[in-house]
Amino acid sequence: MALRAGTFPRPSPLLPHALCSAGARHDSPAREFTALAAVFRRRLFAGLSSASLVALGTNFGGLTSFLLDLSPELGRSLRLDVLYPVQGFTRCLDSTHGFEFIYPEKWAGDQTLLYRAIGKAEAERSLDPPPSINGRPPARPASEPVAAFGPPGSNGELNVSVVVSTVPRDFAIEDLGGPKEVGDTVLRRIAGSRKGTDVNAILVDASVRADASKNVSYYKLEFSVVAPSFRRRNVAVCCARGGKLFTLNAQAPEAEWPKVKQEFYAIADSFNLTDA
Repeated sequence: MALRAGTFPRPSPLLPHALCSAGARHDSPAREFTALAAVFRRRLFAGLSSASLVALGTNFGGLTSFLLDLSPELGRSLRLDVLYPVQGFTRCLDSTHGFEFIYPEKWAGDQTLLYRAIGKAEAERSLDPPPSINGRPPARPASEPVAAFGPPGSNGELNVSVVVSTVPRDFAIEDLGGPKEVGDTVLRRIAGSRKGTDVNAILVDASVRADASKNVSYYKLEFSVVAPSFRRRNVAVCCARGGKLFTLNAQAPEAEWPKVKQEFYAIADSFNLTDA
């Protein structure tokens, strides 16, 4: 059947440029194999590209973390370390309370806090009134961490946690004095909290990191606590905004301090307030 002017037959999906009309000359087996090989290569490269995207999305074999380690500042600025570790650290981003910090990727969240949060949510949703003691509502519990991480299976002596407390809305951390004054006050309270126990708290270092864009001052305190039953090193960060006092505390047994101090400094320096 003759072809009408301006009409071309549909090319073969495997042989892109071969005409399949009646009377067309058949290509040699070598040329057909060459065309098939070209199509196979294109499909192979497309499959590899798709597989690469899947590997990146799932951090298969640590590939995503490896690529992010090549440009850690970019990965952290985009907060990709919430999903994928960057240079050995994962980000905790708490949008409810408005803070973030990084912690070692091998550390796990405190399951006790998770169970407490679930119980609190269930109590808030419950239709039953809260229990009372002698006709009065129960006392409000003391501030407890809203986030905590540590090595899986450890005894809790090595960890980082964040406590968020309510303060007057116009309160500023500078109202308590400079970093050293605040550090001395904290250590006096630590020593006085264990009555009848010989506790010695020593302030090792105190500094301030100012964020002019958010009008927030971060007080970083490093101190050691020595008692007859333990020796501990702490790095804490304190700041306040909008009626909330934020306290990050990283602690480790003194024997572990040389191995974790650089990680603790990285944790403290990464602690920032976000838009809650």
